[in-house]
Amino acid sequence: MPEGGDRKRIDAYPRLFADMARELFAQGSTEELLQRIAQMAVEAIDGCEEAGIILVDRRKREFQAPAATCEMVRESDRAQMECNEGPCLDAARHEQSFRVDDMADESRWPCYRPRAVDLGIGAMLGFDLYTYEDHLGALDLYARTPGVFDDDAREVGWVFASHAALAIAGSQREATLREGYTTRQEIGEAVGIIMERRRLTDEQAFEVLKTYSMNANTKLREVARRITRTGEIPDV
Repeated sequence: MPEGGDRKRIDAYPRLFADMARELFAQGSTEELLQRIAQMAVEAIDGCEEAGIILVDRRKREFQAPAATCEMVRESDRAQMECNEGPCLDAARHEQSFRVDDMADESRWPCYRPRAVDLGIGAMLGFDLYTYEDHLGALDLYARTPGVFDDDAREVGWVFASHAALAIAGSQREATLREGYTTRQEIGEAVGIIMERRRLTDEQAFEVLKTYSMNANTKLREVARRITRTGEIPDV
């Protein structure tokens, strides 16, 4: 049976995660959401002093580190990317969680490990961020003292990461839809300007836009944005 203090803490978890879910889905931009996730991880998970997020851009085959609670985490992310190895990259690449009880005793990551020790990293705990539709990256927790992450922290972190992944996926979908709507609107406005200035049909005006985009090797939305902002129509 759990001790009194442990029982009280366990009973508080449902409220914690319910409040967390509401707060995360209320964030504005994806950037704000990611930073708040890192901050809340420090607040919610025992032993966690700092936190960061690494995301996977599969189209560009690269990693991004958009959120960190301190410079130590940013330096850790930079070291892993420069070494092309490390616990956070492993979690993001291989869709797995990890636990490092004492970084000084680690035999993995021969390039990253000494740099992590120099940064003052004692222990780490990380979770892959995924939904049923996609693998997003990893949530990484840091402590300066070795051995502070117990099984309870791992269990709470896993549930926390699950909520965080859903919030991130929802925010990214919303951003994609918003960008698509804005792009269509800008293209429509640019086509309208070309139609009026050159007395063309909408199909002819769109062809002008598309031809310039190809000739200039510039994305269609960028050409449209330039026309709507300046009113200048390029020659094709």
